[in-house]
Amino acid sequence: MPANLATKDLLYEQVARLGKAVASPKRLELIELLSQSEMRVEQLAAEAAISVTLASAHLKALKAARLLESRRAGRHIFYRLADDGVADLWVALRAAAESRLTSLQTAMRGLITHPTELAPVNGAQLLAQARRGEVIVLDVRPEGEYRAAHLPHARSIPLGELKQRLKELPAGPPVVAYCRGPFCLMAREAVALLSKRGYRASRIELGVAEWRAAGLPLAHEA
Repeated sequence: MPANLATKDLLYEQVARLGKAVASPKRLELIELLSQSEMRVEQLAAEAAISVTLASAHLKALKAARLLESRRAGRHIFYRLADDGVADLWVALRAAAESRLTSLQTAMRGLITHPTELAPVNGAQLLAQARRGEVIVLDVRPEGEYRAAHLPHARSIPLGELKQRLKELPAGPPVVAYCRGPFCLMAREAVALLSKRGYRASRIELGVAEWRAAGLPLAHEA
């Protein structure tokens, strides 16, 4: 094989390493989780509903492809995305799949239980409404994820605490909930609970990764 062709093959092979690294549903889920915040291996395993051993193997494969970084603190190993570009890769890949795969489109429509469940606004419109106090933006992810990054003006009430903390939400303005992105079910559950309690509630499919990829600002806790 001519040297220039061998070099060309090598270049494609290196790019293909990333494709191989993300060619697993659970690895994609781990990337989505780490798009929220740095997490321990045990946290990631619990969220992805897999064993710690399997989670560690997936994480090591993603790290070998330079998509993740890790650090040790005592007995625990923490993983984080190598940079925001990894989150952007996940957002772009998911969006491409949704635009081309009818089976995914059907599954996504199945997540909508009533016509008004999704808020009829885009990210920029929601940001403007939240700035003016016209809506309450509710982050129902775990508090650690909220502290790492959240939508501006959002309030943090994790889904597991929502029923006990409903009094913290004013009864007047409509509530727009969000969680980790289009595949996350926490905002959907929050909207169902809020609607039953008499709130005007809807959700957006955007999470912090999609919000950032759209060029919209994020807020962080000190």
